[in-house]
Amino acid sequence: MDAPSASPYSLLFEALSSVPPSHYLLLALLTFLVFLYNFLEIHFFSDLFFTGFRGDAVSLTYHSSSNLYHSVAARCGLLHGRYLSTPWISSPHLQTAFLSIFGRAPDITYKRHLFRTPDGGTIALDWLTDSDVVEGVTHVNDTTLNCDKTPIVVVIPGLTSDSSAAYIKHLAFKIVRQGWRVVVCNHRGLGGISITSDCFYNAGWTEDLRTVIDQIHSQYPEAPLFSVGTSIGSNILVKYLGEDRVNTPIVGAAAVCCPWDLLICDRFINRRPIQKFYDRVLTVGLQGYAQLHQSIISRLADWEGIKTSRSVRDFDNHATRVLGKFETVDSYYRHSSCASFVRNVSVPLLCISALDDPVCTWEAIPWDECRANENIILATTRHGGHLAFYEGISATSLWWVRAVDGFFTALLSSPFVNRVKKVQGSTLPVPTESSIDQGPYVNFAEDGMVTAIGMVAADNVVEDKSNKPVAHPNKDNDTNLETEKSDRLIEKTPHRNELRQPSLANVDVLIVPIRRRVDQLSRQNKISIWLLALIAITTTWPLVGSALGLFLQRKFKSFIPTALLRR
Repeated sequence: MDAPSASPYSLLFEALSSVPPSHYLLLALLTFLVFLYNFLEIHFFSDLFFTGFRGDAVSLTYHSSSNLYHSVAARCGLLHGRYLSTPWISSPHLQTAFLSIFGRAPDITYKRHLFRTPDGGTIALDWLTDSDVVEGVTHVNDTTLNCDKTPIVVVIPGLTSDSSAAYIKHLAFKIVRQGWRVVVCNHRGLGGISITSDCFYNAGWTEDLRTVIDQIHSQYPEAPLFSVGTSIGSNILVKYLGEDRVNTPIVGAAAVCCPWDLLICDRFINRRPIQKFYDRVLTVGLQGYAQLHQSIISRLADWEGIKTSRSVRDFDNHATRVLGKFETVDSYYRHSSCASFVRNVSVPLLCISALDDPVCTWEAIPWDECRANENIILATTRHGGHLAFYEGISATSLWWVRAVDGFFTALLSSPFVNRVKKVQGSTLPVPTESSIDQGPYVNFAEDGMVTAIGMVAADNVVEDKSNKPVAHPNKDNDTNLETEKSDRLIEKTPHRNELRQPSLANVDVLIVPIRRRVDQLSRQNKISIWLLALIAITTTWPLVGSALGLFLQRKFKSFIPTALLRR
């Protein structure tokens, strides 16, 4: 009788045991590399086999009849070219980490000016001119710059960044090499400056930028003003441009890696493990900022909650929300997001975003709003990371820096640079009415409460109360304060008819202010009037219906059969 055959599992185990251990180590290494390749979203082989290291084409989103595109963006070769990231860091996470750790920024030295805000705060303005980076150039005395027409670029850094950040130095060095001047507007409490008031900056705080730009414009009235915002700084910039519309001295701007919608970005940064890592890094940076100013923040906010925060949302809940007088974190995010202000931007604006940005997701980009505004060019690349966009085999330059520089250079030689603050002298098209967001509008109050304001587009931008210094007015004066703010806001924002028919300005000098106030009151009270009418009809219908029935019976008794009346 034949001996029973060996178990197949035993044979398999013997076969596996005969494989050399080095082969198992090689297999484990290969598996780990495949996992790491996908986890870090590396696209080296995609660049090699699909594009042959030629890069992906830059995608442009703009209005079909945009004069900005045809006269300015069309002359920017980089915006119509391709972007290829540095092959040995071909990953959004590797690029972002490389920028933060190494940076490879040029060695530059700023000239600092301390600017005191009306509420007592202090802002560090770091200036850089061509004489600071080019040898042999004689420095021009500041007193002669008042009549100088050299362009000035105002830079707004990211969340916890200042003028010492690598990407800020890359941008400043590139701009001043063209003979321009750069001023970095550091956020309050950053750049080695102490907090000197109870007012703090946040993602929707535009008052500091507004004050600084007005000050620079008054000091150098002949110099064209440009502005660049990065990350959170771009959210502040776009929100400011949407609030002030044509009432800003800025003639051109660029928003790089803008978060657009802070609520969507908050959900995104808590979605995957690698995004949570960025969330944790940002939280540590915010806690470090709070530690620098513990004496003030601990008095105004929840210090124990700040120290134990594990995410940006936790920090915003214990610090930013409290300091900004918002009821909830979500109300702070909604109120501070610049996406709802995009349609009101009235100056040339270049927006640059990477679709693989690990911090500011592409899901928050307001594509339709950018396409509907003739003053906006949205450039998106498939790769680039967050504020990195390294290019070349040596990774010494940032693509977005060159793109912004090219856009500003083309804009300076275009008719758009002749824009003046007065509406009648503006050469920019006013954002036309579109069907975007024509649904019920809501107004976020300072305490985070939501109130409806009608089914009309907001012609007048709602004043950002969070940008005001902390104050505690009496409740009895709330109504009068709101009325005064509305009147000032209406007088500040030009009427749309004035933009299209400037020749009638003298004729309408008395009619237009009255019309503005009537329109404002009608917009605010439309829902209230209809709601009161509905309540009145509903509550009085039993009495009115009975009386109406008796009246009809008596009036038409001879015409209606008796049987029908009895029914």
